[in-house]
Amino acid sequence: MNRVRIVVVDDHALFRRGLISLLEEMPEFHVVGEAANGQEALTVIERARPDIILLDINMPVLDGLQTLAAIRKKDSAQKVLMLTISQNDDDLIGAIVAGANGYVLKNAEPEMLKNTILQVYSGNSVLSPEVTARVLQAVRRSQNDRNRGLLSEREIEVLKCLARGQTTAQIASVLFISENTVKTHIRHILEKMEVNNRAEAVAKAAQMDLL
Repeated sequence: MNRVRIVVVDDHALFRRGLISLLEEMPEFHVVGEAANGQEALTVIERARPDIILLDINMPVLDGLQTLAAIRKKDSAQKVLMLTISQNDDDLIGAIVAGANGYVLKNAEPEMLKNTILQVYSGNSVLSPEVTARVLQAVRRSQNDRNRGLLSEREIEVLKCLARGQTTAQIASVLFISENTVKTHIRHILEKMEVNNRAEAVAKAAQMDLL
């Protein structure tokens, strides 16, 4: 089997050199370059043509996300595995959106790191177990924010009244608006949520965590 050609990008020299030594002890890998920041990395990558880039996030000059974006502009197929201590949601989502093929924490066991690199080399996308739940939570939060942006605050108030089983007249009384205004809000709710009646609107709102 051909050895996987790797470039290691990390601004901490001791960690970078230790990682390179670890990888070189594994017969599957060959480190063909290293860099201490994103700007250096772009030059090394251009010269070394690696199969995979191991890329830290927090670095001077160009950070990992900026470097990833620059790599993607030049080569959308280049495999990039983020190797970092960061569990920050912005870094996680930012890396995924920017096109990282994987995200693994620096505290990973050597065997897990080896398997992750091989999976990414084979074309799979891999997340470290410690960050998978955080990514899913961030995605859910983002979806909930989009859901809440679908309706106005007043429309959500009307929707909550509908969920309590209140009639048009009761809603008008509670919200101090006319019945015609309530009907207009309900019509807009049905249109925006793409449902046919009040019951469907309430059911869908519950699924979207709007109530």
